[in-house]
Amino acid sequence: MFDIGLSELLLVGLVALVVLGPERLPGAVRTAGLWIGRLKRSFQAIKAEVEREIGADEIRRQLHNERILELEREMKAMKQELTATVNSRQEEPVTRSDAEAETRAPQDQNPQP
Repeated sequence: MFDIGLSELLLVGLVALVVLGPERLPGAVRTAGLWIGRLKRSFQAIKAEVEREIGADEIRRQLHNERILELEREMKAMKQELTATVNSRQEEPVTRSDAEAETRAPQDQNPQP
């Protein structure tokens, strides 16, 4: 993350020793360690929350896509039913006219007195 080498760490430690002195340096290092630990935990919590949100968004997107696919299947089924109904309705007039012709034919053959 940061390019801090051993020489930079030794320089920071030496400056801290000179500024704080040998009595207060251990307490300052401990406090700095606590703050760094808290920051790391906070960043990890934020990272976990973001990952959960991203996962939740992906699950929502997947569910949405599944709903769309289900609706498309239902629409295809309805379209097939509608097509079958239209086709059967188109065939019915032909069948009715044939049936009417058959019923008229016997009446035409029997003259009324």
